Amino acid sequence: MRVLVVEDIPRHANRIAEGLRDQGMAVDVAYDGHEALAKLNLTAYDVVLLDRDLPGIHGDQLCQLVTRIDEPPMILMLTAAGAATDRVEGLALGADDYLPKPFHFPELILRIRALGRRKPAARQRTLQVAGIELDQLTGIITRQGQTIALTAKERAVLEALLKASPAPLSTEQLLRQAWDENADPFTNTVKVTIARLRRKLGPPEVIHTTPGIGYRITETP
Repeated sequence: MRVLVVEDIPRHANRIAEGLRDQGMAVDVAYDGHEALAKLNLTAYDVVLLDRDLPGIHGDQLCQLVTRIDEPPMILMLTAAGAATDRVEGLALGADDYLPKPFHFPELILRIRALGRRKPAARQRTLQVAGIELDQLTGIITRQGQTIALTAKERAVLEALLKASPAPLSTEQLLRQAWDENADPFTNTVKVTIARLRRKLGPPEVIHTTPGIGYRITETP
């Protein structure tokens, strides 16, 4: 899942971003409305975590602009104001969910994952291909009924491959979906992560490589 955190206090934004990355999400950060809009015009995000009180472009205006994007991301609005009228105003602007500060981080994680499932292309809770099941809410992965323990990054790569199946994903596409804008396109981290995934998923092998194209998960090679 690709998430954009828009928060004008760097220490808060970076702390949220690191926490989301620990959950296997690919996270970019913007510290004002102008930077956020520039990133939204370049990258397709699944969820935008939007602070309402932003410099540059106010969060309310940015929220309205985001809703006009082709295939817009889901918007989770954050604000220190927790009154019911504030929540109503945020939702009326086009936000899909609203969370007042301060919040409990586990609740934030669940809300982001729930929003990711509500996107038209990702509404099913469980992804199932070749005997592999991934619960997008809990992050639990099983194969043929056996639970498989994966790191957050391995889970993110597996989720991207399951969503794309039977189509392949290139190394560049996996970097965009499972890492973030700071990922080195010349690194071998995708290759290494795929190798670990294959080992943990066990036989028969379901992640197939098409030279010059990428990786895919299918029932058969």
